[in-house]
Amino acid sequence: MYLRKLLIALICLPFFAQHGSALTPAEIEAAQAAARLRAMIETAPKLLLEETNLVVKLPKGQELGMVSWIARDPKTGVTWLLQRGDKADPVIAVDQEGRVLHSFGKGLYKIPHAIRLDPEGNVWTVDAASSTVIKFSPRGEKLLHIDVGGQPETTDSAFRGATDITFAPKGRIFISDGYANARMLEYTADGRKVREWGSAGTGPGQFHLPHSIVVDENNILYVADRENGRIEKFDLDGKFLGEIPNLGRTYSLKLGANGTLWAGMQQLNEPAGSPGWVVKLDRKTGKILGYVPVTENKGLHSVEDAGNGQPMTDVGNRIVWFKSH
Repeated sequence: MYLRKLLIALICLPFFAQHGSALTPAEIEAAQAAARLRAMIETAPKLLLEETNLVVKLPKGQELGMVSWIARDPKTGVTWLLQRGDKADPVIAVDQEGRVLHSFGKGLYKIPHAIRLDPEGNVWTVDAASSTVIKFSPRGEKLLHIDVGGQPETTDSAFRGATDITFAPKGRIFISDGYANARMLEYTADGRKVREWGSAGTGPGQFHLPHSIVVDENNILYVADRENGRIEKFDLDGKFLGEIPNLGRTYSLKLGANGTLWAGMQQLNEPAGSPGWVVKLDRKTGKILGYVPVTENKGLHSVEDAGNGQPMTDVGNRIVWFKSH
């Protein structure tokens, strides 16, 4: 039935465009991509997980803004979050009951965007306005500052800088710079720039807002090419290895167990921040192995794996944890 619906949608969209709805070619393409994605979602199993909230218990008088990104330490069970409100510190660490363990970073950010933990447990944050990366110890001691730079002098948005960071063997660091630019950058462990690659476009190795990045155990770099609705693959020297196409607006990536990849995405023909899905993918084939729906707006900006096949994501100022029954 879903395949029949997809076929009907793909056939009829150009007809509707010619008979009063005035769809542009780009709108038709986005609608067709959305129909393909929904058909793939419907063929995949819905994961049997319960949606719960990890409630952050802030001190009296403090309040969370939008939770931009989350990162969980698998060794300690501590969840780190980066949030955009001005009534609490931007960087907050909580235990499994939501009690605040550490918080810091006041005054260091314009638009907090991503937070990641390196293999040693250090905390790295990315700012999407100033295009800066800051490394902290788990206690909040500032260890390194990287000014990515290379931003256009004028842009139409305050979002004009880097988006995410990931780590590879021998201290190699990779940063995605996706808002005003369309590139990937490599740095050394002490913050020296090594190389960059990428350009704006839809071809192999090109990007339209690279928004999230991860490196797997085989040294394959996965890039969420957000507005192109795909995940691109590269080796650590920037060589294009392939892609997982026909996805939605893909915001976030996190490695899962046994060759899987979690992704937070929504349909390309809906406004940014619309409802969507946390999707479990096979890294090699790109097949959708399962999904959980996120039915509220303002979610899916980040995705995390809490272990045992239990993803986490953000929805507005909340942390949503999909737990096994």
